Amino acid sequence: MALKLVNIDDRLIHGQVATTWIPDYKIESAIIVNDKVANDPVQKSVAGLAVPNIKVSIFTVDKFIEVLKKTELKKSTMVLFTNPMDALKLRKNGLEFSYLNVSGMRFNDQRTRLHKNMSVTAEEKEAFEELINMGVDVWMQTTTRDSKEPVKELLKNFDAQ
Repeated sequence: MALKLVNIDDRLIHGQVATTWIPDYKIESAIIVNDKVANDPVQKSVAGLAVPNIKVSIFTVDKFIEVLKKTELKKSTMVLFTNPMDALKLRKNGLEFSYLNVSGMRFNDQRTRLHKNMSVTAEEKEAFEELINMGVDVWMQTTTRDSKEPVKELLKNFDAQ
């Protein structure tokens, strides 16, 4: 499998992804796994505009599980999620990865801020903890040029608030 990076960023493909993650990991294909985006014709039509030389595919979570059963990733691939619950479901259903990066989860009224670029709900916190307990190494790094923070340590801030 040519999986180079699994990343969570609620903005999906944007400037930081296009200018750091994709060139630094020599990504040839980006796969967005998100039910809402996969079912939104407008979001689907603009998803790859920031990376014109990269093949961008968009799947619902369940559809990507089916695709993985039949197809092996051949190109240098980045899989993008907007949340850890979808990443967890894929990890349990055939997407083998031992490293997960979080480059952005914006703050809102339902989320607790753990880092300037990472905020989580209780459900998201639980999904991260389950991934970590499964042996996935989970880090917060906004771009490849930023320092890395272990998500396991950042999650401790959730309970402290």
